[in-house]
Amino acid sequence: MIINTGNGKGKSTAGFGTMFRAWGRGMNTCAIQFIKSEKSQYGEQLAAEKIGIEIIASGRGFTWTSKDLSEDESRAKNGWRIAKEKIESNEYDLILLDEITYPISFGWIDLHEVVSTLNDKPKMLHVILTGRDAEPGLIQAADLVTEMTEIKHPYADQGIPAQKGIEF
Repeated sequence: MIINTGNGKGKSTAGFGTMFRAWGRGMNTCAIQFIKSEKSQYGEQLAAEKIGIEIIASGRGFTWTSKDLSEDESRAKNGWRIAKEKIESNEYDLILLDEITYPISFGWIDLHEVVSTLNDKPKMLHVILTGRDAEPGLIQAADLVTEMTEIKHPYADQGIPAQKGIEF
């Protein structure tokens, strides 16, 4: 179990990079995205589609701008249901749970259920969890935790908006 957390950029990028590396080694991989919308066209989704990696987007976009948090919660719970099925299927070598820390922190997905499911996962299954503010219970259960620390950011420091191919 790998966690990429912290306020710095690169959590999802590192997760997708590892997933791509595993795919290159012939491993069966997939990703569930807990914030991204199924209507979005992010670079990682476009690349995965071209090479045949399954990515399931279960969110509606940035939850902090949502006008209906109950819909966001429902989508997060559905994303966890899908993730749990994939984890328990014994069909994958690596599963990326992109931005799952947010719905856990919001209380939409039960932390103890996630930890229990991951503790009971098939032995050789690698699971990567990304997002800010990883709960202490997740960190304790993980084998590897990396905290990305922001030192300088083009938007925060210079007002430069997100760049195609870099942030999305």
